[in-house]
Order: sequence, then C-alpha cells, then structure tokens
Amino acid sequence: MTLLEHHPDAIVGAVLSRLSPSLALTVLANFPDERQPQIASELPDLTRAQWNLNQQYPDDSVGRAMEPPVGMLRADLTVTEAINELRQLDKDHHITYGYVTDAEERLLGVLVIKDLLFAEPDQRLDSIMLRQPFFLEPESSVLDAMHDVVHRHYPVYPVCDAQGRLIGLVRGYALFELNAVRITATMGRIVGVQEEERLATPWPGSFRMRHPWLQLNLGTAFLAALVVGYFENTIEAIVVLAVFLPVLAGQSGNTGCQSLAITLREMALGELVGQDTKRLLLKEAWLGLLNGILTGLTAGLGMVAYANFTGNPDAWILGLVVLFAMAASCAVSGISGAFVPLALRRLGADPATASSIFLTTATDVVSMGMFLGLATIILL
Repeated sequence: MTLLEHHPDAIVGAVLSRLSPSLALTVLANFPDERQPQIASELPDLTRAQWNLNQQYPDDSVGRAMEPPVGMLRADLTVTEAINELRQLDKDHHITYGYVTDAEERLLGVLVIKDLLFAEPDQRLDSIMLRQPFFLEPESSVLDAMHDVVHRHYPVYPVCDAQGRLIGLVRGYALFELNAVRITATMGRIVGVQEEERLATPWPGSFRMRHPWLQLNLGTAFLAALVVGYFENTIEAIVVLAVFLPVLAGQSGNTGCQSLAITLREMALGELVGQDTKRLLLKEAWLGLLNGILTGLTAGLGMVAYANFTGNPDAWILGLVVLFAMAASCAVSGISGAFVPLALRRLGADPATASSIFLTTATDVVSMGMFLGLATIILL
C-alpha cells in the first residue's frame, strides 16, 4: 500500500487487478475507507463483483482467493459452439478448463481442452464432460483445501456454494501462496510479531504491534524472579547454585521449544486430532525425561567439578541435585511445549500467538523452582 498510495486510482486499480484476489483485497483494505470505493470503481465489472463476494468470507478461507468463474458453458452446446465461446473469452481471460453448468449455474461437469480438440464438432458437451467434478467450498480454510488438493495438482479448482452453484475459481498457485504466507507468519506469532507486519511497515506500526507482547513477557518474567527471590536464603548459603541457574533454565527452555515446534507443525498440518493429543503429551514427557537424564548427567558432572574447584564439601550431592532437577524440569518442559498451544486452541485463541512467552515462563519457573527446592530440602 505504501508504494501505491500516491498514485492515481486508475493505476492502483490496474495493479491490484493483477494480484491474487486475497492479496489484492488485503492491500485494498489498507487504503482509507473513502478511497476504497474509488479504487474499486476502476476495476473491471466482473472483477469488482467477484471481490465484493469474496469479502463475505474470512481471510483464511478459499472464498477469499476466488477469481471470477469464466468459461461457464451450457450442457446442450456443441463442441464447435463451445470452442467459439471459449475463443472469445480467452481474449480477456486465462482459460484453463470449461465448466458445464445448468440454468441455475450449478456445476455439472468440467471440460478439458484436449477433449474438445479431439471430439466430433457436433457432439454435445454433456457427452464429453467429466461428470461429478471435484470442487472446493468457499467456507473451507486454506489448510483444509490444501489437504484436499495435495494429490490432485490441478492448475485451477472450481468453487461451489452449498447449492452446488459455481461462484468462483481458485488457482492452485494461489492456494500454495496463501499457505506459504500462513506458515511463515507462524514463527512470528510465536514471539508476538503480528502476521500483518512486513519490512515496509512503518516503525510506529511495528512498535504498536510488538510492544504489548513485550510488556506481557516482562510481566510473566516476574514470576520466575519471584521463584528465585523465594529461595534467596538458599542461594546465599550455597552461592554455587546461582552459577547453574542459567544452565537449567536454558536447557529446559530448549527442550520445551523443541516440543512446541513439533506441536505447532502437527497442528498446522491438521494431523493432531482425537487421541493424538494424549499420545503427543506422553511422548514429549518421555522424550523430555530421557533428554533431561542424559544432559543432567553431563551438567551434574560439571557441577561436581565446579563445586570441587570452589572447595564446596557437598560437590557430589550438588551434582545429584542438578541431575534430578534437570531430568524433572526437562520432562515438564516437554509437556509444557505441547500443552501451551493445545490450551490456546482450546480457549479459542491462535495456538501460535506468543506461545514462546508462556512457554518460557513455565520452563523458567519449573526449572529454577525444582533446582532450588531440591537443594533447600537436601542441603539445608
């Protein structure tokens, strides 16, 4: 929008008409409300009518990406008549398939151009069309549509409403484009960066979208600080514990992030349903425990070496504390990495939205609390 806002409406309309409908609508929505109708008036009538229909559907839906349903033909046309009609349409539109519809524009079949070329000139279209063709529904999400078309690879997909009427076309590349944007935006949402932010976004806008999440992160960080403050006397008595607090927090945090990444990937692919949720939680807990034991052994030996170097007489006990704390905190972190996005989805929120903020808080509180708590119980 920044590149177009100073150009005349006619130029803006011409540029938007060359973009995919979903992207064009997103750009158009960023113009002032009073200018949007003026830009829309510069679009071809067919495109403007289609965009008005598309705006009735959610941003992440197939309906948002529809192009006008060109190439609609009556079933009683002959091959020669159909070719003449398609030849005229192809002057202004990119024709890939012909779509055979009835009087109420319900989709009856699809015509492949090759079949038209090899058919007899006087054959009717209903004798050569592909019956019961595959089509998408406008309310379907882009992710669901990707699952439906993954084994088809058609260049264009018809879109029909609940009554079977052909209301638009979606090109295969547009679906993959939308899905690619959705996937790349997920990593930003994990840390509170909004999907709408781009390189060209002015810094005040970026600041406005990012800063509230940083305030939230700061608020949750105080929870970890409270845990450390609660064990202040323990740290004063056994100073060596402070050295290993970042080790525990960092290791458990990484374990949780691994679990979070896998969970978000499964949710993005739509493969996390029913009993898979329980199986995921158990798997991540087990993996966290195993990784925690092995890394805990290494960290425990490091604690023993450091405690001996500083002359602490409880070096081996401190090593065991590190081992048990690491194993337990990594197991909990694995569960947390899977649980946080699942809980957000259950609450009706975007599972990727600032997941790492909540995960970091959980892992810091658990790892530090476990480590300092065990040391207090065993050594004091």
